[in-house]
Amino acid sequence: MLRGFATISFWAEDLEAAKVWYADLLGVQPYFERPGYYEFRVGDYQGELGLIDSRYAPGGSATGPAGAVMYWHVDDVKGALERLLSKGAREYQPYTERGMGFITASVVDPFGNILGIMYNPHYLEVLSSISTA
Repeated sequence: MLRGFATISFWAEDLEAAKVWYADLLGVQPYFERPGYYEFRVGDYQGELGLIDSRYAPGGSATGPAGAVMYWHVDDVKGALERLLSKGAREYQPYTERGMGFITASVVDPFGNILGIMYNPHYLEVLSSISTA
């Protein structure tokens, strides 16, 4: 039923500032733009990170960090965490070794969204099997 991550949406009260922050973080500009929405393609599988003007958030949406954490694979969790913190994000979950090579951390971006980062050996195994197929 669930075939893979497609898009994650982050809300931002200051959408233009969020666009600049994420473009700098990701090293790319949004590939898709429309009023109130920017979308970036990110990573090995070109997952989509959407930034949406918070005026369009569904009624009852949390106005601060809440809910599930979406983790993006990174090769260096400590380095990625330091970079995020240096850009103004604040720690949400500290650097945590989970065992068997899995490491996680998460931050709250300057716009109130939780951004998870993770070193995930399984991710690399899957990527390697696809790359060699």
